[in-house]
Amino acid sequence: MNMFRTLRADEIDCRIAQVKKTQEGGGVSLLLYKDARCDQNILDETVGPMNWERKHSRDNANCTVSIWCEERQCWVSKEDTGTESNTEKEKGLASDSFKRACFNWGIGRELYTAPFVWITNKDCNIVDRNGKPQCFDRFTVHDIDYKDGVICYLRIKNQKTGKICYTFGQPNSIPQEKPEQPDTEPEEAPKPVAKAEVTFADKVPPVNPVKVFIRKQLGYMQKDFGITDAEMMKKRFLVMRSELIEKGVIPDKDSDHQTLDEARQMFEAMYQHYGPKK
Repeated sequence: MNMFRTLRADEIDCRIAQVKKTQEGGGVSLLLYKDARCDQNILDETVGPMNWERKHSRDNANCTVSIWCEERQCWVSKEDTGTESNTEKEKGLASDSFKRACFNWGIGRELYTAPFVWITNKDCNIVDRNGKPQCFDRFTVHDIDYKDGVICYLRIKNQKTGKICYTFGQPNSIPQEKPEQPDTEPEEAPKPVAKAEVTFADKVPPVNPVKVFIRKQLGYMQKDFGITDAEMMKKRFLVMRSELIEKGVIPDKDSDHQTLDEARQMFEAMYQHYGPKK
């Protein structure tokens, strides 16, 4: 029996594995994966931060994850090998070997039961770049459920369009039905609820959705461009934005004057002009 819980929807990431363009339109296939921070959080949550450790060998190619067994009063270890990533090879190798060692412990092993995920061109945007079809849409796991450690229900959302673009199976957990209410009239009419007083928080203007969108996109770009420092990514973003404005590709508008559509077009232009080659 696995000592670790299954992954929540917000702990699972989607990566585009393949982009195809055909006469019928084509689409993209997606892979589900976890990152190293997810493994670290679940280890801390389940066994405690003082009861596990990781060690790397063979120049980070191998990782050993050890967990303290209170019953046997000893460390129990499991090891696996990783592969290099396209950016920051040494760091990527260490991260991949750690994630694979955690798979040996059972963390996220249910991802191997995922169905084949195909998103048609009706639910994503495919563009031609240097003669090759590319897709820069972002996808997230909206809902997921399991039965006996196997994915039985999955819904994926296209962050750009805000729509559910893939659905698989049926949820295993069925919500309990609410008990039927008697048809008899209540003995006493409910008292009117007093109107809530307006607080200071009610007077605070809502958060600018464009700024929230830009912050999220910068986080995505930081991963794609292989930049570890968030401040460096922000500086690079400002440089790219200035260059695109000078070329007349995007209008000279800041986040206070942009619409969400204009912000999306700005990031699409950045990926087309500066995005990492795949």
